[in-house]
Amino acid sequence: MKTQLIRQLHDYLLHNHTDLLIALQEEYRLEHYLKQKVDSITDLLAQLQEEQRPAYVTEALCLEELTRDLRPSRFNYMRELLEAEFEPDYRRMLQSGILTYELINLIGACEPIFEVFAFGEETEDSRQLRHAVMGMISEYLVR
Repeated sequence: MKTQLIRQLHDYLLHNHTDLLIALQEEYRLEHYLKQKVDSITDLLAQLQEEQRPAYVTEALCLEELTRDLRPSRFNYMRELLEAEFEPDYRRMLQSGILTYELINLIGACEPIFEVFAFGEETEDSRQLRHAVMGMISEYLVR
């Protein structure tokens, strides 16, 4: 079960936190990170198995707990905003193969904004946050 959860957590990072996944790979810490995260829910996993929950329910509840501190995804937020508001630039980056690299750079450039607005599930729909990030993207793109 732990192996399956590690695989699912890796897939979640790949699709939702590519920036974190790449950073962990560059530091040779990805395997340790995945194992440590899954080990952190050992008690929950044991409890669910003791309750004889179906495997798919156990996996879903464990993945929910494993990803709780990773939501929402800044990477997805930035990608969706770039695609919606800066479509020509988004398409150019996508076609040239630099989209992931540029999204990671944009996340770094917007880090102070994310901190000021306390980016999280409660604030991800904030219009002020959206406009502040769009302003930073505009500045970034003219460089």
